[in-house]
Amino acid sequence: MIDWFVWVQVVVALVVGLLCVGIALSGRAPNDLTVFAIGAVELLLLAQVVVSIVAPFTGNHPTGDLLEYWIYLVTAVIIPPAATLWALVARSRWSTAILAAAAFTVAIMVWRMSQIWFVQVI
Repeated sequence: MIDWFVWVQVVVALVVGLLCVGIALSGRAPNDLTVFAIGAVELLLLAQVVVSIVAPFTGNHPTGDLLEYWIYLVTAVIIPPAATLWALVARSRWSTAILAAAAFTVAIMVWRMSQIWFVQVI
């Protein structure tokens, strides 16, 4: 992982989550803005997959359990498309809240992945 990229991912996911909460509170169903915003979170996660594959070859090894890290990452990659599909199938204000929950979940998972990568001692 790259430390500054973790912060970018967390901030973007939190901003997308707050955006979706605001749109949900206004009573609107998911729209292009919310779907493209959660799509941006997904693109950052896919970039994280590439970084996670390349990083060990450049000497940036995780200090925690690699299996746990990859389980978090794969799960985080699945969450935005699943939430988007759910939101588009059941279009209501609650669907937009589902997108918000997905974005907040990704933010927490990316933060935890950074803890697994950087903080733990072997």
